Amino acid sequence: MTKEIKKKLEKLYCDLNRREFVSPDPLQFLYSYKDPLDIEIAGLVASSLAYGRVAQILKSVEKVLSIMGNPSQFLKNNNKSEMLAAFSGFKHRFTTGDEMAVMLFGAKRAIEEYGSLGCCFAAGISSDDTTLLPAMALFVREMDDFAEKTSSYLLPSPESGSACKRLNLYLRWMVRKDAVDLGVWSQIDPSKLIIPIDTHMYKIGTKLGFTCRKQPNLMTAVEITRGFREILPEDPVKYDFALTRLGIHSDRKISDGHF
Repeated sequence: MTKEIKKKLEKLYCDLNRREFVSPDPLQFLYSYKDPLDIEIAGLVASSLAYGRVAQILKSVEKVLSIMGNPSQFLKNNNKSEMLAAFSGFKHRFTTGDEMAVMLFGAKRAIEEYGSLGCCFAAGISSDDTTLLPAMALFVREMDDFAEKTSSYLLPSPESGSACKRLNLYLRWMVRKDAVDLGVWSQIDPSKLIIPIDTHMYKIGTKLGFTCRKQPNLMTAVEITRGFREILPEDPVKYDFALTRLGIHSDRKISDGHF
């Protein structure tokens, strides 16, 4: 059964894991950058705003990145008060410009301390960790400390009970490397990634028998990831992008004989 599921997942991956299927997805903005530092900063912005209607997400991410220009130079050249001024008129649903500025100031100081956000995150990983959950909690705590204020909804922690979909999405973009994901954090093992959970992935995980939980929360994501890890131990999140395309493109449905 596992071999049959893997065969179907690989077919889906070959068909859909292509950049031509990325839009509309905030990940599309990251392809404009070449410097890993710019990519990870833009990725933090894009993933943190990935909630709400897709059209509004894309508009908001584009607005923030337009204000920043070159992301790494923007952080380097602006202090906290200048960032607050730059984003004073910004709003994405219930995220304010002040909250965006605070998170980016935390990113600025993390980069000054560690050299990159990837190195900051990697510093929290223990060789005994089977997932990135402990490192995620430490990363958010570190970012909040650097920002001198919590980034609240933009960068939630697993310690707060959040499903952490957007943080896990960010990690997938940064850690994995293929035609879609950029893999600029090569120092982090993709086998420890956790699937970004939403209602679509929850339905898929339930259909595949990976979870019996009633809610698409973080522990459900861990269970579903465990199911994918049995299929592909070294890269359990490999099929996430292709599977989520089934919920986006109306001509491709999971009910159409995929599983």
